[in-house]
Amino acid sequence: MESKSIQQLKLILLTLEDIDASITHLKNWNAGIQDFLALEATEEGLQKLAADAMLIEAIGEGIKQLDKRTEGKLFSLQPNIPWHLVMGMRDKIAHGYFDLDIGYIEDVILNDIDPLQNAIKSLMQYVKELINKK
Repeated sequence: MESKSIQQLKLILLTLEDIDASITHLKNWNAGIQDFLALEATEEGLQKLAADAMLIEAIGEGIKQLDKRTEGKLFSLQPNIPWHLVMGMRDKIAHGYFDLDIGYIEDVILNDIDPLQNAIKSLMQYVKELINKK
């Protein structure tokens, strides 16, 4: 990672910031939801689920792109996160087409988002420190 140029590091940081913002949106949009299955009953609920799915897909894609750009080195700094599963989030939603798995979305939002955001914030700090050293 330290061998990356400042321009490359800034692009990595920007992607991490986008992922962090998407996670924050997911948390804010779903605060207080008690029953994700009930969302399926209304048009507004279905829109919320679709928006959630798009953000989860975007997060997974962002992680995939970062993994490629950093040749797997960035995420090795946070081994407590199952990065291959995070990258798979995108595929699970993108290739599910009309079979939107509400339980999967609920599980990601309720159980996986906070640890992921903590890891992303830590990686953001690490990249900022590398940029400041250059």
